[in-house]
Amino acid sequence: MNRTIAVNKLKEISSKSGPVLALLIIGIFLSFASNSFLTIGNLLNVSRQVTINGFLSLGMMACILTGGIDLSIGFTMTLSSVLMAFCTVKLGWNPVLSLGIGLVSGCLLGLVNGLLLTVGRLPHPFISTMGTQNIYKGISLVITGATPIAGMPLVIKWAGSAFLTSNPNTLLGRISVCFIIMLLAYILFSIFLNYTVLGRRIYAVGGNMTTAQLSGVNVVYVRTMVYVISGLMAAIGGIIMVGRTNAAAPLAGLLLENDAIAAVVIGGTSFFGGRGNVLGTFSGVLLISVLRNGLNLLSVNADMQTIILGLVIIIAVFLDVVRNGGFPELTKKMKRN
Repeated sequence: MNRTIAVNKLKEISSKSGPVLALLIIGIFLSFASNSFLTIGNLLNVSRQVTINGFLSLGMMACILTGGIDLSIGFTMTLSSVLMAFCTVKLGWNPVLSLGIGLVSGCLLGLVNGLLLTVGRLPHPFISTMGTQNIYKGISLVITGATPIAGMPLVIKWAGSAFLTSNPNTLLGRISVCFIIMLLAYILFSIFLNYTVLGRRIYAVGGNMTTAQLSGVNVVYVRTMVYVISGLMAAIGGIIMVGRTNAAAPLAGLLLENDAIAAVVIGGTSFFGGRGNVLGTFSGVLLISVLRNGLNLLSVNADMQTIILGLVIIIAVFLDVVRNGGFPELTKKMKRN
């Protein structure tokens, strides 16, 4: 019994510390491989680049914790930002009102994903979110005419482009506001998952949906809400994207779901649901950003970077299967047959 407890404890520690250890190893390697990696300018650049995937990964984590996935998250971000920009630039609406429209539209787009899964009873969120991914992409292209909507007011650009102070010669003047907002979001999300009823029920539904339902948990509500959360996080990411580029592009979210999935799984959140923590996801987000930054510094072309990221995702999922004892189960089934 004591041995079993010790093994389980060791697995828990390795699952939490693994992403941090991997990040340290990659950081040490890149510091020797490139003289530019450990410079203050580059590290600040990484902190700015990490924010969009940081928000998308929080939303993706909520979905994966329940055993789901949100393949539409990139174009949820795109469509919500396009609607915000259209209201501001094309219709001339108040920028604050347009910001609210962007956030609400993100929640509504996420709600559609959740209802297709729960009320529509589609067999798996992979199917529903793959469908809405294409729908949201098409709507974005139609609204914009396949042309970015540019010329945003300062209120909308602030979150993505502002720094803590206006003096670029100081350290605070080089730290982006969006990075601080992301850090606050991770702290609040950790509190939400660990200390609120809905947060604990997200873990319960992911751990064992049937048991959670028998315990009185409203599984339909919980599974729907994680996609609303995903939509909200995507909308915040869209606001930062628009602020950074001064435009809402109809294809801005293309393939961004890949980085979000990679960060969440690398961070130790299980594809089987019910297990994961915000610190791990944060480490995964940093690891993906540092990896991309390092590959750019080493002049690795974009195609090769895509291959490397794909390998990282496969390795992360493989380790997740090993942690959950998937291969022994497969072996037993084969022996029975």
